[in-house]
Amino acid sequence: MGTVTLSLLDSEDVAWFRELSAARGAAAALARRVGLDEQRAGQVALAVSEAATNLARHAVDGAILLRAVRGAEQAGVEFVAVDSGPGMSDVPDAMLDGSSSAGTLGIGLGAMARLADVFDIHSVPGRGTVTAARFWPRSAAEQAPSGRPQSYGTVVDGVIRPISGEQQSGDAWAARLDSGDTAADPGRSAGAPAEPRPAVTDWSLLTGARPTRIAAPAARPGGGPAVLVMMCDGLGHGPLAARAAEAAVRAFREGRSTMPEQAIQEIHRALRGTRGAAVAVARIEPEARRVLFCGVGNISAALLGEGSRSNLMSHPGIVGHQMRSMRTFEQPLPQGGALVMHSDGLIERWSQDSLPGLLQHSPVVVAGQLLREAGIRHDDAGVVVAKGGW
Repeated sequence: MGTVTLSLLDSEDVAWFRELSAARGAAAALARRVGLDEQRAGQVALAVSEAATNLARHAVDGAILLRAVRGAEQAGVEFVAVDSGPGMSDVPDAMLDGSSSAGTLGIGLGAMARLADVFDIHSVPGRGTVTAARFWPRSAAEQAPSGRPQSYGTVVDGVIRPISGEQQSGDAWAARLDSGDTAADPGRSAGAPAEPRPAVTDWSLLTGARPTRIAAPAARPGGGPAVLVMMCDGLGHGPLAARAAEAAVRAFREGRSTMPEQAIQEIHRALRGTRGAAVAVARIEPEARRVLFCGVGNISAALLGEGSRSNLMSHPGIVGHQMRSMRTFEQPLPQGGALVMHSDGLIERWSQDSLPGLLQHSPVVVAGQLLREAGIRHDDAGVVVAKGGW
């Protein structure tokens, strides 16, 4: 396997709009705030207006999320439209100009794709549709291949939605890269191989008892670059839960630990004085073909492959208050697969079998579909997805 390129973008969820008439003006204002010129801001507003019109005409229940996105040298705007409704049986046909099931001109999806630098859509007949579009400044837009938006790029993305009636969410996610420099691991000299890890033992083969997972007491980084992903659910909801989540994100981004268990220890110290949180951290090592995972509290996590799902185990406790001894679990990274982590604002009984073709799409669209499929309204809901060319 060749070297895998890992890339991330910073994103800031600005607001969900269920009153779709307000989304256009908010999109234009956000575009201007992040530095897009008037022409580009108008294009963002037009695309959001088209998305809102589609939701109003076709969806049973729909909402639009506006976001600010930032790369190393520029900022842009992204929207994610999520709806429950009839869905589309033939998305390529629906993208053609003049295609309409409502007697309109049918230019909405095609126009959005042409205006955006990055565009992705996944639809399931009878369930719903998720559309995502990203807009960079005009200089970046001119670099896009004519008529064909660029690929989505970032390997980690997520979607957060506050409980109904609140503006702030106690759920949050974050990601950062580890270059794979062994100097960052004080317990391992440059060029030295990783220490052997004990195998997972299935005691049922010897005793007939229930299987027990035995993990290495101290996992070590593997070779090559890695991406670390965190999901956090601040206890309860509202401003105090959001405060805990913000502290967890800050500690994770500023932390020096390269392994999940140590990262959670750093977050644990940072959350003292807050109401605490459930937190999970995963380390994805594409070249080593593995995922290391450590979780505390009610964070659900799973590795998805084509036709497969492996759930990852979290430990009881509250980060920032009381944690039992932790272990880092190792799982093989599925070829072409994805890591999903979400709060208990999503039920666990979702199935990728009901969302055919989902793993072919960008992390933000995967996250949006899972939120639409499994999200509940009486709690904060958050889901993060890591998916790349591994």
